[in-house]
Amino acid sequence: MTEISSNLEIQARLLELRKLLQRASYEYYALDTPTIEDSVYDAFYQELQKLETQYPQLITPDSPTQRVGEKPTTQFVSVQHHIPLYSLENAFTSNDVNTWQERCQKGLERQEFLDSVCELKIDGSAIALTYEHGVLVRGATRGDGTSGEDITPNIKTIRSIPLRLNLDNPPDRLEIRGEAFLPIAVFDEINQERSQQGEALFANPRNAAAGTLRQLDSRIVAKRRLDFFAYTIHFPSPSPRGTGEMDGSQNLPDISSQWQALEFLQQIGFRVNPNKRLCKSIQELQDYYDFWATERHKLPYMTDGMVMKLNAFLQQEQLGFTQKTPRWAIAWKYPAEEMPTIIEAVTVQVGRTGTLTPVAELRPVLLAGTTVARATLHNSDRLAELDLHVGDTAIVRKAGEIIPEVVRVLPELRPNGATRFMMPIHCPECGQPVFKPENEAATRCINLQCPAIVRGAIEHWVSRDALDVNGIGEKLVRQLVTENHVTSVADLYDLTSDRLQTLDRMGQKSADKIVAAIAQSKTKPWARVLYGLGIRHVGSVNAQNIADNFPNVELLARSTPEVIASIFGIGEEIAQAIYEWFRQEDNQNLIQRLQVAGLQFVGEKKDDRAIAINPNIAGKTFVVTGTLPTLKRDEAKALIQSVGGKVTDSVSKKTHYLVVGAEAGSKLEKAKSLGVQCLSEEELVKLINS
Repeated sequence: MTEISSNLEIQARLLELRKLLQRASYEYYALDTPTIEDSVYDAFYQELQKLETQYPQLITPDSPTQRVGEKPTTQFVSVQHHIPLYSLENAFTSNDVNTWQERCQKGLERQEFLDSVCELKIDGSAIALTYEHGVLVRGATRGDGTSGEDITPNIKTIRSIPLRLNLDNPPDRLEIRGEAFLPIAVFDEINQERSQQGEALFANPRNAAAGTLRQLDSRIVAKRRLDFFAYTIHFPSPSPRGTGEMDGSQNLPDISSQWQALEFLQQIGFRVNPNKRLCKSIQELQDYYDFWATERHKLPYMTDGMVMKLNAFLQQEQLGFTQKTPRWAIAWKYPAEEMPTIIEAVTVQVGRTGTLTPVAELRPVLLAGTTVARATLHNSDRLAELDLHVGDTAIVRKAGEIIPEVVRVLPELRPNGATRFMMPIHCPECGQPVFKPENEAATRCINLQCPAIVRGAIEHWVSRDALDVNGIGEKLVRQLVTENHVTSVADLYDLTSDRLQTLDRMGQKSADKIVAAIAQSKTKPWARVLYGLGIRHVGSVNAQNIADNFPNVELLARSTPEVIASIFGIGEEIAQAIYEWFRQEDNQNLIQRLQVAGLQFVGEKKDDRAIAINPNIAGKTFVVTGTLPTLKRDEAKALIQSVGGKVTDSVSKKTHYLVVGAEAGSKLEKAKSLGVQCLSEEELVKLINS
């Protein structure tokens, strides 16, 4: 009896210590108002650590002692995000911001300014956090937005990320998004240590933060003292935004705006950037941007712009998303760092789609933390605009702080005899004439047998997001194409170990591995194959979306642009590119050869959506109102979407049909005033089955 009593007392003391330390961390990191001295915190921490050492069976995942880092892992595991992490559209001028606000107003059929929350854009790494029953169970990198790497042990070392939420009755699951970053002072300390040890220095805090998060040894991560700002919360359904696939909404407040969400994030234990502002006019957006254009240099962390989000969740939901970005948010970037340098030459690259891209070969210059020796010149229109001559002094910057580009040249410093660069009229790779459509800026080689196009197609096919063929890199691809071993991706599947061994520096062991990797690629799913085909505008996310709706290549090849565009997130330009690609005889032959080789052109059919798409409904917009006789509203919505229709919540001029049930409200009156056709449930079913 005494032993049981003693054990209960120990558990109670452990619980008490954990709550006390968690509260102290919350006050220190989230509120910036510590209430206990560091020495007192350390004493409690040591007591907790001592008890857990004595009773390891009583250690819990949310204990503050679990932040110190775990044993090194051998690799990170790829995980699917429950809710996609979208990137943001960028704005670089006030006109861009005005255009964004006007676009939102038009989409919502509003004329007044839409209240927007401004937050500083932290220069770090986006992180997705998952909490189950209030306890942190997973931290993952953004990755490609749909999947990332599970780095939970590293995430647990960040003290501004709570291991347990400050909620008495938490929901089954909450998704939190935010930015992990390295404070400037910590970055300087790390580089000083690396310099003393003779190690290469980190270029900037952003690179250092990204590299730290991908350390296989979380004990190293703990020493680097990463920080974190939370900026997004996805509530369980039913929620203010109705996003995600989560159940339960116990004891959550009624939160209907981004401003309220930020306050709630701080209440439950997160650090939220204090320099946020709720703006009610374009001028207030401009004032916020102008203020931080200079004041940001005084901050203890790096920021490269501001993020603007419509405040009301209802407005966010109504506007929705494009394939890559939310329509209700935008990032206004500060001008990138600019530096002058000399253009020593101009070369022309030919991409996998045949596009010719002029590239400036620069006298190397340090720009935004990295050495830049080449910069894109985009296309012939940009060349003409710049009036660029070889030998010019040019101002170079990093577009979006990533891709170096030439901003302008300084003609007053132009040397005598400098010659203007003109785009070639023949492809520099194959010598065939190039073509520039009247309505496009791009100049293209249209010779499908051009070595550059073939190389690009193969490099894309074997890339990690496509067929992921290990052992085939840029150098080997160049060899294969140069020596005519491969003239299309289908030729890869005819390669043998003996043929590969005829190449320079290729032994039997390496050749056997490559042949095995090529054979393994035949097991990759239909979505990866579709992406690997390299159809213009079809990225990996689009490919997955299309494959989900078209479970085999025959259905997609026979489909019309209108039906393809009816898929949520697939626009007319993408649909037209897919349609035209499948009309080309060379591409039809390629599909046949790949099918014979054993590639996967049939996916797992998740539903009958693709087969059942009704061309009379595809792309049409429906609104459902009132109580239907037999169908629930969600069931009616799913039924419409299953045949290619779109469902929105509000009636507008763009609405094609209003599905009306009993006790229909104001939506029915508005539909009548706009001349929108109204359908009963029975008429809807007949239309779907037509």
